[in-house]
Amino acid sequence: MGHVRRRRPRPRGHRGQASAGGLDFYRALVDELLGRGIEPVATLYHWDLPQDLEDAGGWPARDTALRFADYAALVGDALGDRVRRWTTINEPWCAAMLGYAGGIHAPGRTEPGAAVAAAHHLLLAHGLAVDALRARAGGGPADEIGITLNPYPVVPRTGSAADRDAARRIDGLANRLWYDAVLLGRYPDDVVGDLAAVSDLAHVHDGDMAVVARPVDALGLNYYRCYHVAHAPGASATSEWPGSPDVAFTTAVDTPTSNGWPVEPRGLTDALVRLARDYDPPPLYVHESGGAFPDKVAPDGRIHDDDRLAYLDAHLRAAHDAIAAGVDLRGFFVWSLLDNFEWAEGFSQRFGIVHVDFATQRRTPKDSALWYREVMAANGLDSGSGTSP
Repeated sequence: MGHVRRRRPRPRGHRGQASAGGLDFYRALVDELLGRGIEPVATLYHWDLPQDLEDAGGWPARDTALRFADYAALVGDALGDRVRRWTTINEPWCAAMLGYAGGIHAPGRTEPGAAVAAAHHLLLAHGLAVDALRARAGGGPADEIGITLNPYPVVPRTGSAADRDAARRIDGLANRLWYDAVLLGRYPDDVVGDLAAVSDLAHVHDGDMAVVARPVDALGLNYYRCYHVAHAPGASATSEWPGSPDVAFTTAVDTPTSNGWPVEPRGLTDALVRLARDYDPPPLYVHESGGAFPDKVAPDGRIHDDDRLAYLDAHLRAAHDAIAAGVDLRGFFVWSLLDNFEWAEGFSQRFGIVHVDFATQRRTPKDSALWYREVMAANGLDSGSGTSP
């Protein structure tokens, strides 16, 4: 009889004990990282909701936030003696709007009202998780707990009042909805007004916003590009933008990345400076920045990804410009270490600085990885561009 592989039980999201095997995996991973001198920064949620919770309503259901608090407590118990830096939820805009309004990411729903409820419950889950981690992750001065948002500077096509209002709508959903909730404990009045067409916000209960705005020690930002928009009568911004009629997205620059995104390093500076100027935030980290490019393995076995190297060089310089402008930016993380499964895009887009042969799982550092290693060792860049630290 041949070997029969046992199927691992899938996570069910119910109350009760956690999966011992799952926690053991992450205990071993944390131990291995620490043993190699790498400090772990743990993200509790990166869009991987157990199917049973989605079947029970998903993020539009308030109970999902409560189950997330249970999960945060379990993980804090398991890893809190060794993990000192935490982020609760990665890119809640994507989970809410791409998952429940645009139908682009799982669960593929196109229900704008549900997406608005999902946005609130993701933020509520964040605040509840902050409380859970504070109680169980040690609570010492070295603990650093935050959330990771994905800001997009929004650029109107012209200075007309109509184009500026289109930019206001998209900026409200992409940026201010999240910043205001986490850092100010409220939703912007104009965004609430825009969303009235699809939601009465009855899912927001008394006391919720105080939980959402629990003080955080750090704020992570994932930056990739800007949005360019214009007023377009009769048009409707793509479905992941509820309450935003008469808005069209435009292309102001060419798109040199393989997934069609423009390279706009100046937008990173703008996003960081705007956040520091308007919100007096805690220390900031760039938790993701990187580009997808059509990498090819050269005859010498190397991957000469000059385009990615130039991308990272430009964005590190943009981050430095923000620091020079007074932004308290503490770190920069590249997306990503490895080529991987990029959600709705599957394996079609390579963001990694380490090439993965998906058939054999062979890993090969790209030129960008070798360059970035030297940048990290020097903790800086030279005064030139894109060649050496």
